[in-house]
Amino acid sequence: MNLRKLLYILAGGATLSALVIEPSLAQTTETAVEVTEVAATGVSAETAYIFNTFLFLVTGFLVMFMAAGFTMLEAGMVRTKNVSMQLVKNIALYSVATIMFWIVGYNLMYDGVDGGYIGSFLPKMIPAPDADPGDYSAASDFFFQLVFCATTASIVSGTLAERIKLWPFLIFTVILTGIFYPITGSWQWGGGWLSELGFSDFAGSTIVHSVGGWAALSGAILLGARKGKFGADGKVHPIPGSSMPLVMLGAMILWLGWFGFNGGSQLALGSAADASAVSRIFVNTNMAAAAGVIAAMLLTQLIYKKVDVTMAVNGALAGLVSITAEPLAPSLFMALIIGGIGGIIVVIVVPLLDRLKIDDVVGAIPVHLVAGIWGTLAVPITNAETGFGTQIIGIVAIGAFTFVASAIVWTILKATVGIRVGEEEEANGLDLAEIGVEAYPEFGTGSQRL
Repeated sequence: MNLRKLLYILAGGATLSALVIEPSLAQTTETAVEVTEVAATGVSAETAYIFNTFLFLVTGFLVMFMAAGFTMLEAGMVRTKNVSMQLVKNIALYSVATIMFWIVGYNLMYDGVDGGYIGSFLPKMIPAPDADPGDYSAASDFFFQLVFCATTASIVSGTLAERIKLWPFLIFTVILTGIFYPITGSWQWGGGWLSELGFSDFAGSTIVHSVGGWAALSGAILLGARKGKFGADGKVHPIPGSSMPLVMLGAMILWLGWFGFNGGSQLALGSAADASAVSRIFVNTNMAAAAGVIAAMLLTQLIYKKVDVTMAVNGALAGLVSITAEPLAPSLFMALIIGGIGGIIVVIVVPLLDRLKIDDVVGAIPVHLVAGIWGTLAVPITNAETGFGTQIIGIVAIGAFTFVASAIVWTILKATVGIRVGEEEEANGLDLAEIGVEAYPEFGTGSQRL
């Protein structure tokens, strides 16, 4: 690309003679052809390739950084004796997802679905740079899709904290990231039967977040609650986390990463309209999160006469999950409403799970599952091309498959290797029982005070 063409793009089509010295006649003829191409298509094919690849990579590493957000949030929500376990689980699940999505997940999700139910069981073969298809790097697309896959497993980790064994959890992660998530993802994002039906889920309120939530719910039911969480009389005994600063840090990292999660899902940055769409997605995403915080704070103040920091944090996350199914079409006002309802959902569903004696350590089921359902149902409100009936079919199909398939795997693991640590190990903490390194040794049970 020459200087004249670049200036044309940056100036948005302004008169070029005011920006550069007039070229020779030969240069003028060549440039006229190039400018005509740019004016007709927004940018040249080469420039679109660069922009689209850049979008995938930058938003991809923002989503990857969400792994740090989940890690910090979970580390703060568990007790000090279980922090190292959460750190190991999160770095391990990201690594497992990376390998499994390459071995089988990507092609299972995208290769040859063609209106059906499943792709191919082959490793993803990334072509050489000079053989890249389409208007973006194949490697950049693979990376962007991969980090979404890893997010699904992160959701499960927090719910089952403080009592699940490490290796059975990672075995489940292998199956979730390599098979379950890619199959349901293929139904819509891979051009499968739900896509043909008209189901809409822009960035994954259902495909990512509810899938993680359903897998977490089935695991929580089969695993059982933490010792002491529920009394014999049915009374709920709160188990405070180790660090609210870490919880807040994790939430803010997730908030930041969500701009990549939703913005990158625009999947194109080759025109002014695409750039405007990504900007609009950023603004709506931010508004929904803010509304979720305020709604959760106001409701907890009204009900409990105090503001709970964990409810405020999960209100933000629920707002983000809620807007993820359609972050482009809503106005700012509608983004506020959609995110605010997500915050309300958290405050209502958290105590409901307690009454059902389902122990969700970080509140992932209200945030990712229930708010994910709400966000998917809300799509037709601002997107007239999508019907409620179709959205319900997608939610039920993906939910039923994920819950049943996950429950089968959890049951097999429970009957064979076992999924829960012993009572003594749970009491002493999983850092000692499963990891061998305490996160805070000066406060731990294995410490030697000097």
